[in-house]
Amino acid sequence: MTKFFLRLIATIAANALALFFANRYISGFELTADTGKLALIALTLTALNIVLRPILKLVLGPFIILTLGFGLIVVNAATVFVLDIITENLTILNVPALFYATLLIGALNFAVHLIF
Repeated sequence: MTKFFLRLIATIAANALALFFANRYISGFELTADTGKLALIALTLTALNIVLRPILKLVLGPFIILTLGFGLIVVNAATVFVLDIITENLTILNVPALFYATLLIGALNFAVHLIF
C-alpha cells in the first residue's frame, strides 16, 4: 500500500514538472496557474490517466496493435486534450503543441514508471 501511494505522489510530481516544462518550452501550450493550481491540474491529469486512459486503450486496442504501439500517442494526446477542455488555466493553441506536450508528459511518466 505504501508503494502505491509513493508511486502516485511521484506520478503527480512528474505530471506537474512536465506541465511546467511544457509551459516553458513549447510554444502554443499556455498554462496560467500558480503552484497550487499547477498541483491541482497535475492531480487532474493523474486522475485522467488512471480512469480515462484504460478505457481509451480498450476502445482503441485494434488501432494500437495495427500501428505497433504508436496509437498510444493518440491515447495520450486525447487525455491531454480532455485536460485542456476541463481546466480553465490550460490552453493548447495548436496540434503541434498538443503533440509535443504529449511526448514530454509521456516521457516523464515513462521515466517515473521505470523508477517506481
